[in-house]
Amino acid sequence: MILISHRGNINGCIPELENTQGYIEIAIANGYNVEIDVWYWKDNFWLGHDKPQYPIKLKYLQREELWCHAKNIEALIEMSKYSNIHYFWHQEDNITLTSKNYIWAYPGKQPIKNSIAVLPEIYNDKVDVCKGVCSDNIELYK
Repeated sequence: MILISHRGNINGCIPELENTQGYIEIAIANGYNVEIDVWYWKDNFWLGHDKPQYPIKLKYLQREELWCHAKNIEALIEMSKYSNIHYFWHQEDNITLTSKNYIWAYPGKQPIKNSIAVLPEIYNDKVDVCKGVCSDNIELYK
């Protein structure tokens, strides 16, 4: 099963650290993939959930462990220019397909065979048929 830290969280939400490069690196060092929130603004990539907060280099987004959630259309368009960035767009869609053909399922929509269950703890979603889990408490799924 693919284990994906939501914004760098491993054992619960720490909003002030989410989407910061150091926090993301801790999750990766612990063996997790990480879902990050990516913006494209003023000709640069940025990390941040509700707004562009932390500038980030293109090369960083090309890391194999990252699942880049485009937070604005500009980010989606810009990331789509690079085949080695794993990216997707969604808001409240039941599912979306990532650039590497993974089914990314909105919380509460499980079970969907071979999908990535997002925050399954919110609705006590069953994840036994899933290909992976993205969670703020990813340590629980080890």
